[in-house]
Amino acid sequence: MISNRMKNLHPYVPGEQPKDREYIKLNANENPYKPSPKVVEAVVNAATSHSERLGLYPDPDSNELKSAIAKMLNETGGVLCRANVASDGTVSPSESDRIPFEVTKDMVFCGNGSDEVLSFVFYSFFDGDRELVLPEHTYSFYPVYAGFYQIPLDKVPLKADWTLDTEKMLSDANGKDSSVIFANPNAPTGLSLTRDEVRRMIGRAPKDRIFVVDEAYVDFGGESAIPLIKEFDNLVVVRTFSKSLCGAGQRLGYIVSNPKLIECVTTVKNSFNHFPVDFLTQTAGIAACSDVAYYVGCAKKVASVRDDFVSFLRSKGWFVIDSCTNFVFAKKDGVPGEETYRAIKADGILVRHFSTPGIEEFLRITIGTEEQMEALKKIMEKI
Repeated sequence: MISNRMKNLHPYVPGEQPKDREYIKLNANENPYKPSPKVVEAVVNAATSHSERLGLYPDPDSNELKSAIAKMLNETGGVLCRANVASDGTVSPSESDRIPFEVTKDMVFCGNGSDEVLSFVFYSFFDGDRELVLPEHTYSFYPVYAGFYQIPLDKVPLKADWTLDTEKMLSDANGKDSSVIFANPNAPTGLSLTRDEVRRMIGRAPKDRIFVVDEAYVDFGGESAIPLIKEFDNLVVVRTFSKSLCGAGQRLGYIVSNPKLIECVTTVKNSFNHFPVDFLTQTAGIAACSDVAYYVGCAKKVASVRDDFVSFLRSKGWFVIDSCTNFVFAKKDGVPGEETYRAIKADGILVRHFSTPGIEEFLRITIGTEEQMEALKKIMEKI
């Protein structure tokens, strides 16, 4: 009765969502700040003043939302924590992040969270006749989709300093004429390649294969690859509203690439679900993009609290990998990772522990508000 494909699936395991008590949740890389009041106002107004639209299909191509995303990227350069906010609320990118062309709506594709977008990317560009090259430790949903679409993987170990082994990844990709995918900044390490390092990788990777950079965390301190899209017609950049735009509960992700590749993904979407992004989510996304100054402030606060927390951990003898994200990856010699995770949970805070060999002694700790991190500091001082 059950297909062989079904029998071989290994589902993604998200951060726990317990219902037995109230916890401070620092285990799922959610943003600790509420969405902009303009988002709440727009959604409430849409649901009450335009309730008839809840009974109608939404714009299948999310045209207004794609235009809003393109405008936001042009205003910020694709990295919120370094964007500048003037006294009148206007936003401009830092010089290092400025995109050397105008992002237009035909360069954007929207879906139900970056996980759905990634699913469409896997279906659109990766085949089962060759291995997909990726780091051994990276976003753990990639192997799930590879299993779902029966795509073989070439998992390249990280180097001893936890950075990507780009030389080995390129050697394998060229030797097998393979596509490449990785998160930048990477998860769960938090480390990031510079834009020039990404440029050099794409320039040496197979020209007839897709090169995917997943930028879920780039707004907290990485360097976006979006400025490279006009240089490389095989580059696909995946992004999300879940992290820096305080929207994990609304499920909205997007791709930035050249229009030809956007059309490919759109064809896949229209063969699966012609109406992927619902009316209220499109409304929320448009409103978020219209108040980008608010989210610039949130990203800057997260980055500041993160740097303070890293300093605290190191002062207490913890090994912490440098982070460009809204989380830190840390361990302490002589203190087992799972034991530490359970001790912190017992005191009312959830962090993430992976049992994966090679990283089982680490904790991945999401950066919360200043108050939440102070509460965590008190617990960790006792460990």
